[in-house]
Formats: sequence, structure tokens, C-alpha cells
Amino acid sequence: SAAAEGNKDLEGLFAVYKPAGVHWKLVRDTVEASLLKGVNLAPPAPPKLAVQFQLLPRRSEVTADVTLAATLLPVLAGTPMVRGPQFQSLQVGVGHRLDVSSSGVLVLGVGQGNKALTDLYRTHVTRCYTIDGEFGMATDDFSPNGRILEKTTYEHITQDKLERVLAIIQGANQKALISYSNVDLQSQEAYELAVRGMLHPQGKSPPIVTGLRCINFTPPHFTLEVQCLNETQRYLRKLLHEVGLELRSSAICTKVRRTRDGPFTLQDALLHKDWTPDSIARAVKHTRPITKAVQKAAGLSRPVMRSTVELKQDKQSSDSTEPQTATAATSGHFLPHRA
Repeated sequence: SAAAEGNKDLEGLFAVYKPAGVHWKLVRDTVEASLLKGVNLAPPAPPKLAVQFQLLPRRSEVTADVTLAATLLPVLAGTPMVRGPQFQSLQVGVGHRLDVSSSGVLVLGVGQGNKALTDLYRTHVTRCYTIDGEFGMATDDFSPNGRILEKTTYEHITQDKLERVLAIIQGANQKALISYSNVDLQSQEAYELAVRGMLHPQGKSPPIVTGLRCINFTPPHFTLEVQCLNETQRYLRKLLHEVGLELRSSAICTKVRRTRDGPFTLQDALLHKDWTPDSIARAVKHTRPITKAVQKAAGLSRPVMRSTVELKQDKQSSDSTEPQTATAATSGHFLPHRA
């Protein structure tokens, strides 16, 4: 039927823009409701016909009686008026989630796209965030809404000092990335993987930062761009808190925004007004080459797997132009332990 064909057009991966203050489950449910409404508006398949015997009058000059006659009639039990909408639910999966306070790129999968969603995260793709901070305050949850623990001065902080701290974090985390990659530090393989930006952790690992730089500094406000793996948004907020401590001050995180999730960027993310079946079908079609590349990469060996995805990502994302070799990674400890 037309509805079934339309449903196939929706199967795949696409990205939406999740606003701050909205739970990811509400985003998924809203998208699913919109898709269900659209596919059920399509003309249903014609009802099946079945042979039924009907009593038909037969009149003659002598008597008036009835006779049984075989007739083809539509089976009404299969029509929407009887059984309701053709599609009652769709398999809409969610990729790497965003908490309520965060905004940005959220990848969703429909139908067979859910398998590609799993493949996407088997390829160890990185995600990119911009996180806004404010010096001079510390709270119990690292956000402006938490209970204030202390207030500190920040006039002594300069951009040079901030960038030195970020460089220390990157250096410490580079060692952690190599450690979790399970490669010999002295081997040619480790060198080549590092140069090509294809190191990634094997198995489970703590959050790992693969890139960290300051893109705005107007004290007490500042903005960092973070590229990472296995992160949570709370981890990113705590990162700003640790940066504040290293600068002999304190800091809170005022905003977390994901700008890239693997090959999906802000340019790919559909705004709320575009969460319609037609717009989503176009987005799925547009990202189908990316989806196929992800599925292919998921089955390859570690070095090739990462390079396939990252090459696709470099073509799609303007915020991943810096070589990964210039950045570092963390093992969940932002800095080496103090003596």
C-alpha cells in the first residue's frame, strides 16, 4: 500500500535539534507521533474480497422464494474504519542521549535504521560540544541551578593561563587514550594510528576528551569547544569545574550544546517545525550514504573502521577540520594527580 511504501522511505538515520529544557523522550515521542500521523494519512490498500453466500429473492409466476448466490464482497474487518489506523507504532530509536538541560544534535533511527544506530556507536565516532562557563562561583551540580558552595575571585585569570591549563589537560589525556587503545607506546602501529587520528579505546572506557580549545574569553564568561568519546553532559560540566580549580578560582557551566554527533552536524539537524514525515524522509534520503558507510565501517577492522567514518565526518563537519593528532584524550581524570 501507499502507507507501507511511505514507511520504507522513513527507515534510516536522521538528526533533529533538541532544545534545552526538553527531555529526549519527549523529542522521540513527538517525532514518532508525527510520523504515525503522516503514514496513516496515506490511502490504505483496497480491502480484500471474499466469497460470501447471500439470500437473494427469486420470483416466479407461481411462488416467491429465495435462493443462495455466491457473491464477492469486501472484508470490512481489515479496513481502518473497523480496526483503526494501519500503523499503531514505529520503532524510533535514540542515539547518544542529551540530558534535559542540554541542546543540540540528537540522532534518531526509524525501523531498520535502529541497527545502523547501533553500528554508529560501534565505530567509536567522536562528538563535539560547545560549553559555556562562568568563573567566580561553584555549585553542587556544576550548573547555575545548583546550590552555591562558594564564590571566588577571577580577575587574575587570563586567556593565556586558561589555554595553558587546557594544554595540560590535553597532554594528560593523550596518554590515557593510548593506554585504553591497547597498543604498544613504542610500536610503529601506535605512531601511525596517532598521526592519522585513528586511536580509540578498546572495550569500555571512562569519558575521553579528544580535543579541547577555548573559542571565546570575555571574563567571567568563556566558551570551550570539546571533542570527546563516552561522555555524559554532567562530565562536561564537571570539566569546567576542574578548569576553574586549576586556575585558583571556580567555575560553573551555563550551557551545553552538541554541535556534532559522528557524521551528523548542526546543518543536518531538523528543527521542531521540520519534524514532519516529508522533511524526515528527505533527511533520511540525504544521509543514506552516511548510513551505508557507517554500516560498512562497523564490520571492518579497528584501523580501517575508524578512518572510514572519520573521512566521512571530515567532509560533513566544518568543526572537525583540525587533525586529531593535535588533540588529546582523557581517562576520566582531567589532570594528573597532584603530589
